[in-house]
Amino acid sequence: MAKTRVVLAYSGGLDTTIIIPWLKEHYDCDVIAVAADVGQGEELAPLNEKAIKSGAEKIYIENITEEFVRDCIFPTIKAGAVYEGKYLLGTSFARPVIAKRLVEIAEKEKADYICHGCTGKGNDQVRFELSIKALAPDMKIIAPWRIWDIKSRDEEIDYAEKHGLDVPVTKSHNYSMDRNIWHISHEGSDLEDPSNEPKDEMLLISKPVSQTPDTPEYVEIEWIKGVPVAVNGKKLAPVALIETLNDIGARHGVGVDDMVENRLVGMKSRGVYENPAGSILYAAHKNLEEITLDRDTAHFKEHVALKFAELVYDGKWYTPLREALSAFVDSTQEYVTGKTRLKLFKGKITPAGMTSPYSLYDEDIATFGADEVYDQKDSAGFINLFGLPLKVRAKMLKSKKK
Repeated sequence: MAKTRVVLAYSGGLDTTIIIPWLKEHYDCDVIAVAADVGQGEELAPLNEKAIKSGAEKIYIENITEEFVRDCIFPTIKAGAVYEGKYLLGTSFARPVIAKRLVEIAEKEKADYICHGCTGKGNDQVRFELSIKALAPDMKIIAPWRIWDIKSRDEEIDYAEKHGLDVPVTKSHNYSMDRNIWHISHEGSDLEDPSNEPKDEMLLISKPVSQTPDTPEYVEIEWIKGVPVAVNGKKLAPVALIETLNDIGARHGVGVDDMVENRLVGMKSRGVYENPAGSILYAAHKNLEEITLDRDTAHFKEHVALKFAELVYDGKWYTPLREALSAFVDSTQEYVTGKTRLKLFKGKITPAGMTSPYSLYDEDIATFGADEVYDQKDSAGFINLFGLPLKVRAKMLKSKKK
């Protein structure tokens, strides 16, 4: 009989490094590691040797950064989706595109299982598994954290040392981190106590505000139908555009958010997120929508953004509702074209002007000066009709008091 084959979502970090020998011990299987490059800013080539040394039969290193930006990041920016007012969904919307590639390789390799290293306390287990179910409904899944006897990261380190494995963490530097082109997240260690202020040395992308320049920097972003296409007059491909804005934003310390979020699995979790490019793009996109969307659409889109963020956070990317909301969002972006200018200074992003050939802002109407377009007498009749229900109700209540 053919040996059992398991495709493992592999990062080379502590969890997935020890999972390889653990799988071989408990399933007597061949392990095919899949490392997804979503722009995490590190050299993945060493993972070839590391995975094989850890016991993998083979490893795929897949660069899916452009697909990630094009198919996940840009649609979410267009939606204006932010989870609980702060989280720009950096980990959440990377999981569907990684899961898609895992399924493709599992089918190519005729694998029996897909395995992930997500903990039973986290959101990622849901995101990976819902995506796999949507794309390969008959695929079986292994989640070691829900099976093995290991209870903590310290015990993982002990397991790695016992098996002679090289891992990138120590018991003294024990943050749980996730990085891609869009963000880096920090959880665990001293952050588990919400009363602790995050340490400056924890930041890996953005400069601490105390170390940022004493003069502001202006950045201009050009948009076509809700998609950013240029920075400071230079046309850029999607990946290069985000990398450029990460560099600009990082030196001014923008996009660092410390939050206690409500996890899908029922607990609160504290994390610090670094999102220089993301924070700039969200601010710029919102500014452009202020002059290109009508009131009803803009207000309804705020409701859509909340639901969109919740779906992405909950791992429901490949669902009919998310796809339908994206179709609505794309319709709203038809005229979200133009340029936005922002000022970056000491961790803050300030609007500094926006223009659009489709602007709904009419200075002739909005002016406080004399104009021949708007007859202010017209507002009296509007107020009388708009306030009629209030007047009728007030008269009724007054009559009942007599």
